[in-house]
Amino acid sequence: MTQIRISDAARFLSVSDDTVRRWIENGTLSGAKDDSGLAVVEGLELAALARKQSVLPEDPAQVSSSARNRFVGLVTKIVADKVMAQVEIQCGPHRIVSLMSSEAVRELGLEPGSVATAVVKATTVIVETAQRESAE
Repeated sequence: MTQIRISDAARFLSVSDDTVRRWIENGTLSGAKDDSGLAVVEGLELAALARKQSVLPEDPAQVSSSARNRFVGLVTKIVADKVMAQVEIQCGPHRIVSLMSSEAVRELGLEPGSVATAVVKATTVIVETAQRESAE
């Protein structure tokens, strides 16, 4: 099982280390000590809590779509010329950047501070992890 240190668990859930410690104290999470004696939580348990506590803002588009990766956020920056535009949307802790036509920006009424949904439909998603030491 993957064990995650308190500070990393706090970072993944965007809370303080003290909040994770309180969750361990009140039984929301189970705590343990790793081989170095540091406080840790089980990765699977932390993932379940992250999913449970995840509250997505309501998608203002309210459309049916096959795309499951929908990120509602605030437009924070638009850089546009006559033809193309770069639109940045802050979706919680995630910055999403989209390239589109300047015409699309105008038609959608996008401007910094407006609410927008970034929809991602990709056949390729690259997943990376830290390199693990091999057991010999």
